[in-house]
This record gives sequence, structure tokens and C-alpha cells, in this order.
Amino acid sequence: MWLDRLTSQTSTPGSSSQPARSYSPMPRRTSGSLNPYITSQRPGQTPRGSTLSLISDASTTSLLGCGKKSNSSFPKPSGPSASRSPPEEILQKLLEATVTKDVFDSCALHSITQGDLNSAFDFGDLPLRDIAAGRPQGSDLGSTPRITQEFESDSGALETLRRSIAECDDVLGSVEANFTSFRNDLAAVSADIETLQCRSAALNVRLENRKGIESALGPVIEELSVSPAIVAKVVEGPIDEHWIKALQEVDKRVLAYRRDTSGTRQSKAWSDLGPLLDKLVVKAIERIRDHLVAQIKALRSPNINAQVIQQQNFLRVKDAYGFLYRHHPTLGDEICLAYMNTIRWYYLSQFSRYHQALDKIKLHVLDKYDVLGHEDASRKPSLLATAKPAGPQHDAFNLARRIDILKMRTQTALPSYLAEESKTTNYLEVPFRNFNLALIDNATTEYTFLSNFFSPPMTLSKIAKHFDYIFHPTFALGQALTRTIAGDTYDALGLLLCIRLNQHFAFELQRRKVPTMDGYINGTNMLLWPRLQLVMDHHCESVRQLTDSTTSRPVVRSASEQAKLSVAPHVVTQRFGQLLQSILLLCAEGGDDEPLMSSIRRLRAEVEAFLAKQTRLYSDKRKQERFLYNNYSLIVTIISDTEGRMAMEQQRYFETLRDSFQEALAS
Repeated sequence: MWLDRLTSQTSTPGSSSQPARSYSPMPRRTSGSLNPYITSQRPGQTPRGSTLSLISDASTTSLLGCGKKSNSSFPKPSGPSASRSPPEEILQKLLEATVTKDVFDSCALHSITQGDLNSAFDFGDLPLRDIAAGRPQGSDLGSTPRITQEFESDSGALETLRRSIAECDDVLGSVEANFTSFRNDLAAVSADIETLQCRSAALNVRLENRKGIESALGPVIEELSVSPAIVAKVVEGPIDEHWIKALQEVDKRVLAYRRDTSGTRQSKAWSDLGPLLDKLVVKAIERIRDHLVAQIKALRSPNINAQVIQQQNFLRVKDAYGFLYRHHPTLGDEICLAYMNTIRWYYLSQFSRYHQALDKIKLHVLDKYDVLGHEDASRKPSLLATAKPAGPQHDAFNLARRIDILKMRTQTALPSYLAEESKTTNYLEVPFRNFNLALIDNATTEYTFLSNFFSPPMTLSKIAKHFDYIFHPTFALGQALTRTIAGDTYDALGLLLCIRLNQHFAFELQRRKVPTMDGYINGTNMLLWPRLQLVMDHHCESVRQLTDSTTSRPVVRSASEQAKLSVAPHVVTQRFGQLLQSILLLCAEGGDDEPLMSSIRRLRAEVEAFLAKQTRLYSDKRKQERFLYNNYSLIVTIISDTEGRMAMEQQRYFETLRDSFQEALAS
């Protein structure tokens, strides 16, 4: 039976990965028998598969021992359980005898008994070496090389596995070393971060403390010190915007020094800084004086534009003059007086040349013969030929395009060279407008400069006095021009145009906020209005004289002579209508308080009286009414296109007169 088991064992050598041991005389062990030398296997795995598995039951078992296992018939026991088992139990397991615990305990001695020794084992004819080698007699020894090859193959795989595990151990060791080094470095970095945090907190505290101290001591230290750069800039630098900023810094130090040293207690810092500030102020004043004097002298250069020097050289350093005036008022007044005398001479010389250029403009001469009551040349040729000098043709009673001078959008005066070269003949309002327009432009510029440059050191009232001092001779020159062109003229329309231009100049000065020319504007009005009233009175007087020269008795004429008399409007009526229309156009914005209203009413009454006396030339009453109707109808037609309160009043008045004679003719 034992040989049968051996034969069945050797017939299936590939069923187990362990070396074939079926030749042993011991009973065959089953897979379910207890064996302390075999590790527990997973279900469904063969012993060969268990030896190739990397999974170990004991966590502390090293896989390197698998490669060093001896080639003995039985595996080397491992673990503490093998050393603690009794020898009898081990032997019983080796023999795979089925011995229960009850049978084992019933033995008197736990040892090999005599019965065991007397047992007869049938080894056949095999020697002990063959039995130990597992080669029973008559077995198939041809399978031994194959088993050896499998064992060697398994040994190579195990050796390769061992080397892989060893390499993994080396890698894991290096990884462990790297992790250990990283942990140490991380701990060092954490310590450094904590140190930096502590230092940062300390620096923040110091920074806050320093800021607090700086905010408290900064202004004091700044007031107590003047940087060398500022000193060098004030003493040697060019006078420009940067120099002005340095001067302002010096001015701040001076004000702080005077404020803090006004008391009884003086600090050592202020006592050291005081002499330096005094010397620096003196040097700054000296440089400001020299600069301003040089610019004032430049104003006397020929063909110089004062506005350019004012804008580029004076206003750019206006703070410097304020510094000089605060620290040396006497010198500031002297420089101001020098400037005023220079600019006074400048404006007087410039406008004197302009006045001479305007004098070369040809003007229409309207004398005492250009009045309503003066007879036309066709009626009295001998008288007019001897009394009225020849001159350019003009119309003393029709405004025509002369009103365009009030509507001109160009606010520039006529240049001097154009005035000198002009060949056209103009009316008196042309030179008046150009001179006064240039005057108010220059006056506006100068007043703006004085207000910007000399204020706030000087008050506006003082600046106004300086302005009057500068322009007093120039204003006198302008009023002299007005007296020249308006003193002897009988051009009522020209005078009224000059008055309206003067009013426009006054409105423009109010818009520009220049109140210092009000005296000149009012003085010009005082020259124009009386002359206009005088001319209007002369018109009334001329019509009255013409009325008086007409006979008051009815003229007896024959029927043929009466038939030849024309009832057409008189030339005086046409002149009056044109003059009235022109005056109403220039007074379109006037009201009941218009100064010309009384003159117009007086002139209207004189014309009515003249027409009433003219009707005596006609013996036929119907012709008289026709004559009056034609004259009043002409006046209504001429003034019908005028607007304004005065125009509406005059239109209603003459329409009433015309309608009254129209009804008389109809009846």
C-alpha cells in the first residue's frame, strides 16, 4: 500500500511546487493536517503559489530568508510557536499520525514507547539514502531533472525577487532618508519663519513708533532747517519756477522763525538758524530787485510789446514781488513807482502815435449848412455856391450802412499802418471807435496785470489809484480826440453813433470787470451829449428860420400859376423823415427817459409849423389839404420800418395826422 502511494505521488509531479517526498515510509499528510512549519495559505492557492507570494502572515518576517532556505526535506520552522511545541507533538506531526489530544493525554509518558520501537517498517530493498532522496526503487527517475529545473527556475525567480526587494529596500531607504532630511529642513524653515515673524512684528512696532515720532517731530525739524540745495538755488540759481518754489520754502522758515522767536524763550536751533535766514532773505531781495529793474528797463526798448514782457517775465515771478514787498515794503513801493512811470510813458507814447495815425483818416465835414432848414442848391444856387465848400458827397440825414459799425463782430482796432494808408473818406465814428476800442483793450490788460501782480500785497483800492495814475495822460489824449472830431461837427447821427459806441464800451468793461474806466466813459459822454443837443437845437433853429422866411400872407396868383404849383412833399419833410428814422433806429432800445425825446418833439413841432405855413402858398384849400396829406404820408412811410417804444409813438402820431387830412379829402 505504501508503494501504491509512492507510485501515485510520482505520477503527478506537476501538481505541487514542493520537491516530491512520496517515497517516505511515513503516512501521507493531507492538506488539512496541522503543520507548524507551513504558513497559512489562502484558499484556492497551491503550495507553489504560496512560496511565490509576497504576502506574509507575520509583519516582521523578512522575505530575504526565502532565498536562503536549505534544501532539506522539511522546511525550517520559523516563528516562536515552533520552539515552544513539545518534541512529541512535532514528531507526531512529522509522521502525520492522526493523534487526538485525548489519546495523547492518555499516554503515561509523552515519549516514544517500546511499541513504537518494535514496529516493523517495510523499507523494501531500498537503502536509507534512496529513501531520504525520495527515489524509491522502481520509481520513474526521469522526472528528477525536470523537478530540478523547476526548482532552479523557481530559485532564479526567487533570487530575482530577492534582488528586487533588496533594491526596493535601498530605494525605500533613500526615500526614508530624503523624507527625514525634508522633515529636518521643514522644521528648520518653520523655525526660520517663526523667527522672521517675530522680527517682522518687532520691526512693525518700531516702524509705527518711528512714524509717530516723525509725525510729531517732522514739522519742527523741517522748520528748523534749510537744505543746502535751497540755499544754493536762491543764491545762484536762475529765476524761474523752481527758484520761486525755493523762495517759498525760505519764506515759510522766516515766518516760523518770527512766530517762534516773538516770545521770551528762544531755542538754540532758532538762534543758529536766524542769521542764516536773514542773510538768505537779503540775498533773495537783492536778486528780485535786479530782475524786476531789468524787466522795467526792457519796457523802454523800441518796438517792444509790453504785454509779452508782463506775461512772460513779470507774472511768472509775481510771488517774488510779494516776498520782496513783505520783507522790504519801501523797496517794493519804489519798484512799483518805477514800473508805473515806465508803463505810463509807454502807453502815452503808443497812443500818441496811434492818434497821429487816426488823424490821417479822411473824414466827411458836416458844418452848419448840413441842417434841416438849409435850402437846397437847386433853390438858391448863388448862396450855396459861396457858403458851402466843396467836399466828398455825403448824406447828413440818412443813416444807411453807418449803423453797421454797431454790429461789427470783430473786436480789434484798425492798425496804425492801415489808418495811415487809408484812402477812403469816413465819418467821425470810425476814428472814435478804433481809438477807444484799442484803449479799453489795453486798459483791461493792464488792470488785470496790476491785480494779479501787485495783489495781495496791495489792496484793490490802491491798485485802482495806480491804474488812474498810469492812464491819466492816455485818457486825456482820448478825450482830446473826442473833442477834436465832435467839437465843430453838425453830424447828429455821427454823434449819436459815438454815444452808442461808448455805451457798448461801458457794457464790455462791466463784463470784463474793469471798474477803473468808469470815469473816462462818463467824461466821454459829457463831451458827446451836450454837442448832440446843440446840433439838434441848430436843426430846430434852422427850421424856425426857414418858417419865418416864408411869407405869412396868402399869395395871390393867377389860375395858371396855381395850377403849376406842386403838392409834392417838401424837401424839408424828406430830410426830417430820414433824420427821424435814423434817430429812431439808434434809439430802438430807449424808453420814455431817452434824452433825445424832447429834442425830437421840438423838431417835430417846428416841422409842423413850417408845413402849416407852406400851405399858404396854395389858395385852394383842397390843395392845402393834399399838400399836408402828402407830407405826413411820406413821413409815415419812411419811419414805418422802425421798432421800439419811441418809434411806435412817432408812428401813431403821424398816422393820426395823415388820417385826419385823408378824411378831409374824402369829404
